Amino acid sequence: MRNLDRKLVAGNWKMNLLRQDAQWLMAEIIGMLADEESRDVRVAIIPSFVHIGALAQQASADKRFGIGAQNCSDKISGAYTGEVSASMINSVGGKYIIIGHSERRAYFNESNEQLLNKTKLTLSEKLTPIFCCGELLADRNSENYFEIVKQQLTNSLFELSVDDFKNTVIAYEPVWAIGTGLTASPDQAQEMHAFIRKLVADKYGADIADQTTILYGGSCNEKNAKELFSLPDVDGGLIGGAALKSRSFIEIIKALP
Repeated sequence: MRNLDRKLVAGNWKMNLLRQDAQWLMAEIIGMLADEESRDVRVAIIPSFVHIGALAQQASADKRFGIGAQNCSDKISGAYTGEVSASMINSVGGKYIIIGHSERRAYFNESNEQLLNKTKLTLSEKLTPIFCCGELLADRNSENYFEIVKQQLTNSLFELSVDDFKNTVIAYEPVWAIGTGLTASPDQAQEMHAFIRKLVADKYGADIADQTTILYGGSCNEKNAKELFSLPDVDGGLIGGAALKSRSFIEIIKALP
């Protein structure tokens, strides 16, 4: 049986919100979730780098929360102007790092080698990588989507040892459904999540696969979250636009079974 305790909802705020706005939103989310004291869930808030420290302090009293980063450098340290290392994120209270988001892959041409290095550095700091994978619309239309996702995982994440892999989260994000208002149908989402879990089982064994958290990311909102989260292989969501609205985000968290 799949481990049903590994539930997670992660809110990716992307490049939005000034400091005061970020703190107001965080306060609203904390307050609303406080009214749901019985909700045994993990919630990751992923703001811009500059807000991580402040929000980590703000959310420290509620152990359900972990603050994270949207990216990190693939280098430990050095003369890399503008980069932020995993150790820096750790030092200000970060707990999660998103690795390989489709926007990073598309706009910054991140390679499999870079993503593997970022994942390893994240794990070396005892942080949790949220590793993203997913296909473009052209891949979906050409029915090549299974092979694309398999390559993304095999050529980077599956280079990890068993012990390291056990501490990772996978996020499936159909690129054609990000910010478009389109959402994978329940059948499409379950099909891909089951495929990913089978890949994990083939690589690391069934027990590890049963314990792996696999999130859905792709225009998940308060209206479709309950149906998506009820699927047997969907463990939660990587939420974009809806994470910027406190009530919507809380409703998504409450949709977890």
